[in-house]
Order: sequence, then C-alpha cells, then structure tokens
Amino acid sequence: MKRRDLFAVVAVAAALWPLAAHAQQPERLRRVGVLMQSPENSPSEQEFVTAFAQALRGFGWVEGSNIQIDYRFAAGDPALFKTYAAELVGMSPDAILASTSPAVAALREQTRTIPIVFVLVGNPDGQGFVQSLARPGGNMTGFSSLDAPLMGKWLQLLKEIAPGITRVAVIFSPDTAIAAWLNRAIEAAAPSVGMTATFAPVRDAAGIEAAIAAGAREPGCGLISLPGAFNDAHREVIAAAARHGLPLIGAYGIPRVGGLISYWFDTVDLFVQGASYIDRILKGASPADLPVQQPTKFALAINLKTAKALGLSVPQSLLARADEVIE
Repeated sequence: MKRRDLFAVVAVAAALWPLAAHAQQPERLRRVGVLMQSPENSPSEQEFVTAFAQALRGFGWVEGSNIQIDYRFAAGDPALFKTYAAELVGMSPDAILASTSPAVAALREQTRTIPIVFVLVGNPDGQGFVQSLARPGGNMTGFSSLDAPLMGKWLQLLKEIAPGITRVAVIFSPDTAIAAWLNRAIEAAAPSVGMTATFAPVRDAAGIEAAIAAGAREPGCGLISLPGAFNDAHREVIAAAARHGLPLIGAYGIPRVGGLISYWFDTVDLFVQGASYIDRILKGASPADLPVQQPTKFALAINLKTAKALGLSVPQSLLARADEVIE
C-alpha cells in the first residue's frame, strides 16, 4: 500500500471511530419523579401507578433499562407533600408526575424549571398553576380532574336515588385549595333540585364523625364528600355515614368502602394520559406548549348493599346507566 493511501485509510478510520463509539454507548437513563396523594398501600394508588408505568412501557420507557421512576406517597399529609417535593426535585429528574393540587403546590415551591405533569387537579388556571388551559406557559401542564358543574350532577344523582333528601351536608377540608370553588357551585345548584346546602369543614377523623352525627340528627339529609387529598385519605371514615342513615356521594372509590354512589371520571385513564405527556416531554416537548386537557370518560358506581341498608330502592333507569354495581 502506498504511503499516502495508508494515511487516507487512517484518516477515514479516525473520522468514523467517534461515530461508531457513540452508537455503541447505552441510552442515557432518564429519571422521572412521581408524587402521589394517598398512602402507598392504598389499592387505588397502586392501581394508578401501575397504569402509569405500564403506559410508559407502551411508549418504550422500561424501568431499569432506559428510565428510573422514583415514587413518593404523601398520605394526605401537608408536611409530607413538602418533604417529598423537595426530595424529588433534589434528584434533578427529567420530569415529575404530580397527583392532586397539594402535590403541585408543593412542587411549585421547589422548582419553576423541571417539567411537571399534573393529574387530579381541579381549576388549574384558577389556582395559578398555568396561565391558561390552552397555553400553560410555564413548566406545568396536565389533566384537569373536574369542573364545578359536576357538583350539580352529584346533587341530581342524590335526588334521583333518594328523593326524600331536602338538604345536603358537604364534608371538606378547609386546606383543600378548590373547596371554596366547589362549595359555591353546590350552593348555587342545590335549590334547582329542592335542596339546601350546609358546609362542614373538618381537619381530622373526630371532626368527620361529629359532622356526620350532626347531619344524621336532621331529617332528609344527604352527604357529599368533596374531592380532595384529605377526604380521599379518610374516605372509609366518611363512608361510615351509611351507618347513620345518610346517603353519601363522593369521588372515585367511595361505593367500594360503603358509600352509596359515585360519579367520577375514569381516574386510571388520567394516569395513562399523564404518561403520554411525560413521554412527549422526555422526547423534547415543552410543558408550556402542551394544553391542559379535561377528562372525557366518566363512570357511575352504586353500592346496592348500602342502598338496601338505607331503605332505598335504586331506580332501574339508574342501574342501567351504572358502570359498576356493588352487591
């Protein structure tokens, strides 16, 4: 081989070597944080995080291969939301999934740069998490959980299943950011179905039991468990309202623990959708440009055993519309 030809071969090999070496390098491990609202052993939380991880795998993100997911479960504790938000941000993840408003608020105190995708958050623009639903504009976007008119639907369902209800007591935590917004909607809609509304702010299990007992002393009373991290963590205590003769409506899972009825969006689907936004962000999208989306799938669940204990006959028209009937 001529000397100049040898130099040419060496030069080409030197130019190609970095490309070949780069091609052989393993894909960078991406990191995603997840801040959940309820205890880790909650069946619903396990259902949500399983759906989230499975959806990510569907997009090609496999735990232990090209992605690491760090979970934290705040169990409805305001202090734990703050502690875990700081921990997750300190890990410098590529993105964070945040479940419920307290999780988002805690993360907002820690970072304005790490992309955050939220789920189960009501009124995100009203809470200041995004500039608008169409153009979030900052480091947050996601999937709004409800709209205030849904509370009117709850009142209609209570009246349909228990026509004798003339007043409704609303159980809520005063620390729930959207409580005032939802309570205004309930107060405005109640007269249209022949009800009045009273509001019972609670901070612990004893307060819940006292509020329920007070409602039970008044005839024609129904009960609403307002959506929120506190009520979700205490839903079994709230569902004990059935033993006091109070028809109870609430969010996801209430009939499974003894409540009468729930009408709620497909919560699991929101975590699947949340994974789709995490995927897009990991592939280069900005949360500022991803619009906040509203739920499109809703489910009606009825506990027939509770209805029987309350002396209620569930209309066939309502049973026909139910997605889940617990017997």
